Amino acid sequence: MRVPTGRTTHEHDGEVVVFLIGMRLNSPWRVRAWLPVAAAMPAMLRELAQHPGHGMLGTRSGVGSGGPFVVQYWRDLESLHAYARLDGGLHRQAWQRFNARARAARGAVGIWHETYVVPAGHHESIGVDVPPAGLAAATRTVPVGRGRERAAQRMQLREPSGA
Repeated sequence: MRVPTGRTTHEHDGEVVVFLIGMRLNSPWRVRAWLPVAAAMPAMLRELAQHPGHGMLGTRSGVGSGGPFVVQYWRDLESLHAYARLDGGLHRQAWQRFNARARAARGAVGIWHETYVVPAGHHESIGVDVPPAGLAAATRTVPVGRGRERAAQRMQLREPSGA
Protein backbone atom coordinates (compact mmCIF):
# COMPACT_ATOMS: atom_id res chain seq x y z
CA MET A 1 0.00 0.00 0.00
CA ARG A 2 1.29 3.39 -0.95
CA VAL A 3 1.45 5.68 2.08
CA PRO A 4 -0.27 8.99 1.35
CA THR A 5 1.75 12.11 1.97
CA GLY A 6 0.44 15.29 3.48
CA ARG A 7 -2.30 15.98 5.97
CA THR A 8 -5.62 14.16 5.80
CA THR A 9 -8.79 14.17 7.84
CA HIS A 10 -12.12 12.40 7.77
CA GLU A 11 -15.38 13.60 6.31
CA HIS A 12 -18.63 12.53 7.94
CA ASP A 13 -21.73 14.65 8.40
CA GLY A 14 -23.62 12.70 11.04
CA GLU A 15 -23.08 11.52 14.55
CA VAL A 16 -20.61 8.74 15.26
CA VAL A 17 -20.83 6.16 18.01
CA VAL A 18 -17.48 5.03 19.35
CA PHE A 19 -17.60 1.68 21.11
CA LEU A 20 -14.53 0.40 22.98
CA ILE A 21 -14.44 -3.23 24.06
CA GLY A 22 -11.66 -5.30 25.57
CA MET A 23 -10.75 -8.28 27.63
CA ARG A 24 -8.37 -8.84 30.50
CA LEU A 25 -6.58 -12.10 31.15
CA ASN A 26 -6.76 -12.32 34.91
CA SER A 27 -5.42 -15.88 34.89
CA PRO A 28 -3.31 -16.23 31.71
CA TRP A 29 -2.47 -19.88 32.45
CA ARG A 30 -6.20 -20.78 32.26
CA VAL A 31 -6.19 -20.81 28.47
CA ARG A 32 -9.44 -22.79 28.20
CA ALA A 33 -11.20 -20.01 30.09
CA TRP A 34 -10.04 -17.06 27.97
CA LEU A 35 -9.27 -18.48 24.50
CA PRO A 36 -12.95 -18.84 23.49
CA VAL A 37 -13.57 -15.26 24.60
CA ALA A 38 -10.62 -14.03 22.53
CA ALA A 39 -11.72 -16.08 19.52
CA ALA A 40 -15.27 -14.71 19.56
CA MET A 41 -14.34 -11.12 18.66
CA PRO A 42 -12.73 -11.76 15.24
CA ALA A 43 -15.77 -13.81 14.21
CA MET A 44 -18.14 -11.01 15.23
CA LEU A 45 -16.04 -8.42 13.38
CA ARG A 46 -16.13 -10.60 10.23
CA GLU A 47 -19.91 -10.91 10.57
CA LEU A 48 -20.25 -7.14 10.86
CA ALA A 49 -17.91 -6.51 7.90
CA GLN A 50 -20.00 -8.90 5.76
CA HIS A 51 -23.22 -7.12 6.74
CA PRO A 52 -22.65 -3.34 6.56
CA GLY A 53 -26.38 -2.81 7.05
CA HIS A 54 -25.86 -3.63 10.73
CA GLY A 55 -24.28 -0.17 11.06
CA MET A 56 -20.64 -0.70 12.02
CA LEU A 57 -18.54 1.78 10.02
CA GLY A 58 -15.09 0.46 10.88
CA THR A 59 -12.83 -0.93 13.53
CA ARG A 60 -9.34 -0.71 14.94
CA SER A 61 -7.68 -3.24 17.28
CA GLY A 62 -4.81 -3.03 19.72
CA VAL A 63 -3.25 -4.45 22.84
CA GLY A 64 -3.00 -2.34 25.96
CA SER A 65 -1.58 -2.98 29.40
CA GLY A 66 -4.75 -4.85 30.39
CA GLY A 67 -5.03 -6.96 27.24
CA PRO A 68 -6.54 -6.79 23.76
CA PHE A 69 -9.16 -4.20 22.83
CA VAL A 70 -11.15 -3.08 19.80
CA VAL A 71 -12.33 0.40 18.91
CA GLN A 72 -15.49 0.26 16.81
CA TYR A 73 -17.15 3.12 14.95
CA TRP A 74 -20.92 2.85 14.48
CA ARG A 75 -23.46 4.77 12.42
CA ASP A 76 -25.72 5.28 15.45
CA LEU A 77 -26.52 3.94 18.90
CA GLU A 78 -29.66 2.16 17.70
CA SER A 79 -27.59 0.05 15.27
CA LEU A 80 -25.11 -0.92 17.99
CA HIS A 81 -27.92 -1.98 20.35
CA ALA A 82 -29.78 -3.82 17.59
CA TYR A 83 -26.68 -5.86 16.77
CA ALA A 84 -26.13 -6.70 20.43
CA ARG A 85 -29.67 -8.13 20.63
CA LEU A 86 -29.80 -9.68 17.14
CA ASP A 87 -31.41 -13.14 17.26
CA GLY A 88 -29.08 -15.57 15.52
CA GLY A 89 -26.22 -13.07 15.55
CA LEU A 90 -22.79 -14.05 16.80
CA HIS A 91 -22.76 -11.43 19.59
CA ARG A 92 -25.75 -12.87 21.37
CA GLN A 93 -24.31 -16.40 21.16
CA ALA A 94 -20.89 -15.23 22.34
CA TRP A 95 -22.42 -13.32 25.27
CA GLN A 96 -24.40 -16.38 26.40
CA ARG A 97 -21.29 -18.60 26.16
CA PHE A 98 -19.18 -16.02 28.03
CA ASN A 99 -21.67 -15.86 30.88
CA ALA A 100 -21.71 -19.65 31.20
CA ARG A 101 -17.90 -19.86 31.15
CA ALA A 102 -17.52 -16.94 33.55
CA ARG A 103 -19.60 -18.79 36.12
CA ALA A 104 -17.49 -21.94 35.67
CA ALA A 105 -14.13 -20.12 35.73
CA ARG A 106 -14.90 -17.21 38.04
CA GLY A 107 -12.37 -14.39 37.65
CA ALA A 108 -10.18 -16.00 34.98
CA VAL A 109 -11.07 -13.53 32.24
CA GLY A 110 -12.81 -10.17 32.33
CA ILE A 111 -14.43 -8.05 29.68
CA TRP A 112 -15.23 -4.36 29.58
CA HIS A 113 -16.77 -1.86 27.21
CA GLU A 114 -17.50 1.85 26.90
CA THR A 115 -19.85 3.65 24.52
CA TYR A 116 -19.62 7.27 23.39
CA VAL A 117 -22.18 9.05 21.20
CA VAL A 118 -20.41 11.87 19.38
CA PRO A 119 -22.80 14.34 17.72
CA ALA A 120 -22.19 15.69 14.24
CA GLY A 121 -19.68 18.54 14.34
CA HIS A 122 -18.03 17.23 17.51
CA HIS A 123 -15.50 14.80 16.04
CA GLU A 124 -12.32 15.42 14.12
CA SER A 125 -9.25 13.56 12.99
CA ILE A 126 -5.85 14.28 11.51
CA GLY A 127 -3.27 12.10 9.86
CA VAL A 128 0.09 13.17 8.50
CA ASP A 129 1.91 10.88 6.08
CA VAL A 130 -0.05 7.79 7.24
CA PRO A 131 -2.63 5.50 5.66
CA PRO A 132 -6.21 6.18 6.80
CA ALA A 133 -6.73 4.86 10.32
CA GLY A 134 -9.41 4.97 12.97
CA LEU A 135 -12.25 7.37 12.22
CA ALA A 136 -10.76 8.36 8.86
CA ALA A 137 -10.68 4.72 7.74
CA ALA A 138 -14.20 4.12 9.07
CA THR A 139 -15.68 7.08 7.21
CA ARG A 140 -14.14 8.95 4.28
CA THR A 141 -10.60 10.30 4.10
CA VAL A 142 -10.05 13.70 2.49
CA PRO A 143 -7.08 16.06 2.25
CA VAL A 144 -6.92 18.81 4.83
CA GLY A 145 -7.97 21.82 2.79
CA ARG A 146 -8.48 25.48 3.36
CA GLY A 147 -10.66 26.09 6.40
CA ARG A 148 -9.77 22.70 7.92
CA GLU A 149 -6.23 23.38 9.08
CA ARG A 150 -7.07 23.49 12.79
CA ALA A 151 -8.92 20.98 14.95
CA ALA A 152 -11.64 23.48 15.85
CA GLN A 153 -12.30 24.13 12.17
CA ARG A 154 -12.53 20.42 11.42
CA MET A 155 -15.01 20.06 14.28
CA GLN A 156 -17.05 22.99 12.94
CA LEU A 157 -16.86 24.64 16.36
CA ARG A 158 -15.88 28.18 17.15
CA GLU A 159 -12.56 28.59 18.81
CA PRO A 160 -12.63 30.25 22.21
CA SER A 161 -11.77 33.93 22.08
CA GLY A 162 -8.09 34.63 22.48
CA ALA A 163 -7.00 31.33 20.90
